Amino acid sequence: MTERHDEGPHEHDRGLSYDLPVLARRRMIRLMAGASLIPLVGCTSKEETPASSSSPASSSTSSSSSSSAACAEIPEETAGPFPGDGSNGVNVLKESGVVRSDITKSFGDSAGGTAEGVPLTITLTVVDAASGCGSPKKGAAVYLWHCDREGNYSLYSEGVTDENYLRGVQETDDQGRVTFTSVFPGCYAGRWPHIHFEVYGSLADATAATSITNTSQLAFPKDVCDTVYATEGYDASVRNLSSLSLETDNIFSDGHAQQLATVKGSTTEGYTATLTVPV
Repeated sequence: MTERHDEGPHEHDRGLSYDLPVLARRRMIRLMAGASLIPLVGCTSKEETPASSSSPASSSTSSSSSSSAACAEIPEETAGPFPGDGSNGVNVLKESGVVRSDITKSFGDSAGGTAEGVPLTITLTVVDAASGCGSPKKGAAVYLWHCDREGNYSLYSEGVTDENYLRGVQETDDQGRVTFTSVFPGCYAGRWPHIHFEVYGSLADATAATSITNTSQLAFPKDVCDTVYATEGYDASVRNLSSLSLETDNIFSDGHAQQLATVKGSTTEGYTATLTVPV
């Protein structure tokens, strides 16, 4: 399918002038960590190296770092040019119906379309970084959004400006978790497959589109992407992914250990993607 993004890779993230402060901050944190000033470790004890699937129809990947008494906050990333949170045009957060777990369909006054693709369940666990990631953030909120199978963003991209699917808000439960039912996102030119999310202190803050605590992105392992993109409807993603890597992506190139999701499942049964989000 024809790529509908007219802008180049830099415009997907509001340009170098927007990204450089964010990237510079992350690099400074890592430099300080090298001087033993800040502990940069993950919140679980699983290995970082992805586990490739032995079957073309299924894949299982785990990524995270060693446990520690303290852990770093999730890296701050750009929200990109299509947040839908009022910072760049349209604001979907104040619309009735945005608080939902199933984000595959448009809601409210939108066209009522449904995003097609391989089923994906996304679970983020928001935890307190200051406590060593041991304390869940109950009552926080997460706004999550991503592109569709064709690489288009609802509300912004040509052909889907009347849709608001693949966007939703959830309040964290007692375990700090939010779960969204979605579809596996496509890979558009210039960016590694990813999901955007914003963390808010409360559901009230999220639906008022105010007081964002953290903004970051979730990355997908390559073996899973290769398997998903071999299915119907992801043709353009195969071509776009072939010219990218996590190491060359302009967001994940300076480190992705805390953002690479653990993904399990198959193209027939669907996938689950999980990530711990220290804030």
